[in-house]
Amino acid sequence: MTTATRTTLAVTLCVAATVAWLVTGRGEFWPRWVYFGVGTLLLGRLLLRRALRVPTVRRRWLALDAAACTLVAAADLTVWVLTGGGYFWPMWTLLGLSTILGLHLWVVSRPPGARERELAERIATLTRSRRGAVDRQAAELKRVERDLHDGAQARLVSLALTLGLAGDLVRRDADGAERLLEEARATAVAALDDLRTVTQSIHPPVLADRGLGDAVRALALDLAVPVAVTGDPPGDLPPAVQTAAYFAVAEALTNVAKHSGATQATVAFDQSRDTVRIAVTDNGAGGADPARGTGLRGIIGRLDAIDARLHVSSPAAGPTRVTITIPRDAG
Repeated sequence: MTTATRTTLAVTLCVAATVAWLVTGRGEFWPRWVYFGVGTLLLGRLLLRRALRVPTVRRRWLALDAAACTLVAAADLTVWVLTGGGYFWPMWTLLGLSTILGLHLWVVSRPPGARERELAERIATLTRSRRGAVDRQAAELKRVERDLHDGAQARLVSLALTLGLAGDLVRRDADGAERLLEEARATAVAALDDLRTVTQSIHPPVLADRGLGDAVRALALDLAVPVAVTGDPPGDLPPAVQTAAYFAVAEALTNVAKHSGATQATVAFDQSRDTVRIAVTDNGAGGADPARGTGLRGIIGRLDAIDARLHVSSPAAGPTRVTITIPRDAG
């Protein structure tokens, strides 16, 4: 039922009651009670709609309480007026409702407890991580599209053209056709290398085949800075958690190689009953700050998605220690 329909129905009911009072000989104006009932219903609906628009849950319950108290107080005052006034008995109702509403306001205005703060922080983290995951996914898709377009696709187009030229020369110039076929073979190998690079940037095969520990060891072998890997992560981590941890460690080691000036680094895996810790340490110049660089912020974004945490200790003279803490039940 729409608002216009409800309003029309209420007005019709009031008019009908008034007409009936006129037809039955007037006397005491009893239609006022019809007006009272209709007005109470309309006021209650209006107050309820306004209360439900309050965004936060704590404030919304307070608004609902205030709406109920206002409706009861208005009804009592109206009844007192319609019954001829006299002793102002609604004051006891108003006193009780004011006490209830005041206590509720006091409870809402108190600082939230530790559990509520934890839940609020958790909600903010989930909101931030969801937004970050969506942004990273869009950026990752654009990067993959760009890499395929500029790399493998361009090489495959060149391969098709080369094979076409070789087909034209195969009867007229066998030596020239052979050279073109050799060039086509080299182009095909390069295209496969490009595709393999793109695939590894999405999900390294070694991570799926041998797990997080060996994947990090393979990653360390390709760095210019010597990296020692100690310990092993648990083998029961979910694939999504292993992927996020792998790329977080890869980003940390990339920062070591590019910015720290370090001559050696270590990656240490440690685990307890509840958490898995990965510490990336280097002997570089230090001074790493997540607020100043996109690399560490990127790690934080990846870790938020699996409810993991990043802690950076990097005094000005070094060393730098990046600790990744992952809950065992993450993912």
